Amino acid sequence: MTVREVCTELKGVSRRTFYRWQEIGQAPQAFKLPNGEWRVRRSDFDAWLHAREKATA
Repeated sequence: MTVREVCTELKGVSRRTFYRWQEIGQAPQAFKLPNGEWRVRRSDFDAWLHAREKATA
């Protein structure tokens, strides 16, 4: 998933917020492509989201 796709799925989270979460270790696991863009595997995103849902329950 692109950073834009992740932000869209999170309903309005900005790219800046995503990158800030990444800086403080709160974003889903991501990897950098040779062109400098970040990607998140769907499985990592789903696991990250599930962990957040459990924490608030």
